[in-house]
Amino acid sequence: MNTFTPGMEPLSGLDGAFLALETPATPMHVGSLHTFEMPPDYRGDFLTDAKTMLTQRMVPLLRRRLANMPLQLANPMWVQGEVDLDQHIVRVEIPAPGQRAQLEAVVAGLHADLLARERPLWKMFVLDGLASGEKAYYFKIHHAMLDGHAATALAAALFDTAPVVLKTGTRKRGAAAQLRSRPPGALRLVAAALRRDASQYVKLVRVLPGVARTLAGLARSSGGDAAASAANRGAGNGKAASSLTGMAFAPRTPINVAITRERGFAFEAVPLADIKAMASACDATVNDVVLTVCGGALRRYLARLGPLPKKSLIASMAISLRDKGNTDFHTQATLSLVSLATRIKDPLKRLQAVRSHTTATKAVARHAKTALPTDFPSIGAPWLIGTLANLYGRAGVSEVLPPLANVLISNVPGPAMPLYVGQARMTGYWPVSIVEHGIGLNITLMSYAGQLCVGFTAARCAVPNVRQLADDFVAAYGELRQAALGTPQTTD
Repeated sequence: MNTFTPGMEPLSGLDGAFLALETPATPMHVGSLHTFEMPPDYRGDFLTDAKTMLTQRMVPLLRRRLANMPLQLANPMWVQGEVDLDQHIVRVEIPAPGQRAQLEAVVAGLHADLLARERPLWKMFVLDGLASGEKAYYFKIHHAMLDGHAATALAAALFDTAPVVLKTGTRKRGAAAQLRSRPPGALRLVAAALRRDASQYVKLVRVLPGVARTLAGLARSSGGDAAASAANRGAGNGKAASSLTGMAFAPRTPINVAITRERGFAFEAVPLADIKAMASACDATVNDVVLTVCGGALRRYLARLGPLPKKSLIASMAISLRDKGNTDFHTQATLSLVSLATRIKDPLKRLQAVRSHTTATKAVARHAKTALPTDFPSIGAPWLIGTLANLYGRAGVSEVLPPLANVLISNVPGPAMPLYVGQARMTGYWPVSIVEHGIGLNITLMSYAGQLCVGFTAARCAVPNVRQLADDFVAAYGELRQAALGTPQTTD
């Protein structure tokens, strides 16, 4: 319940941390690339259509801007304000010949730039010049504003599920209408922060014992190669899960370095029905199959760079803490460590090993929903977290300490039906995400209208050719499909 002045809302502790962790080399926004099939008789301007859509569907989330605390005493507050769509929606031309390579390069360049904090923390780039005749846009929004599951809720609020005729000059009012307020003064901000933190300290003391137990369990569930060995011996799930007795550091790879601001991006899509069929045939989950294919792609990619690490790679996997039906826009997720069993060559045996690890992780994650807080006191936190984030990158700590994980992986359920902007049907919905010092690769997957759309975001110094890794993902998918279903991958 919000006890603050109307139009003013506190950031959660986790959302505030995303702001404080941001540096020029490590932007903390997430994004998405959308492509659209236009009607044969389309004569309009897609940028105008995008502005009309946002004018009509402007939700309060997109009106939020930061009101900063004096001297970074605590997390900023969200306040509602005006949105100048000319500042937030801009046109970008894709260089000739307008193929996938040029589109990926443009998105990578746009994703490397920080969002301006004096305005609401989002921006849309309408991308013209695709040789296919499709339209596209890239949208980015700060992770302090939402997480992957909340992004799906935002899409539901913005897009139509059937083609419509957009009429300029109209705006839907009511619950989504803007709340106008004067910028709060320094005394109001400090008083609000003190009131908020007083209640948060009481809550934190109550949950600390459970937090410690849950974090220890999430770390242990990475299990090193314990479950991989169990799978090779033909052990059942119970034995494999019980063998996850200790946390193992991830092996160092060329991906695990201190990063610079330059980004790479690539995207692919595979049929969601095939992923589900593989999961059913192997008594596994869709997420198990996704992790196995990601591990297969990394095996192929790293084998070209030198010998594969003897230890299996470990993924840091996002786990949603949301209750079913929760569409709140605050970040409600945590990270867990899961072995990708990459030292196992056979894709089916690797899938069984991954399943053993995720079984153990899910057992701990069930407790995480009640034990792990996403909100906590913030007095002094922005200064402390920001200072540590800058020191971590400049001192090259990630080059000295062994990595906890090699890659970030998220699998987000998205819209099951096609979405529209006016009469333009969305044909692809690819996530673009965050990389960090020591983990220069993020693979985020989102289901959309029968496809599994895969976005590969990389620091260019860690993964110079991310397109090659995307091709490896398609090859690993085909390999597992052949092994699990006995049918070769189909091509368009």
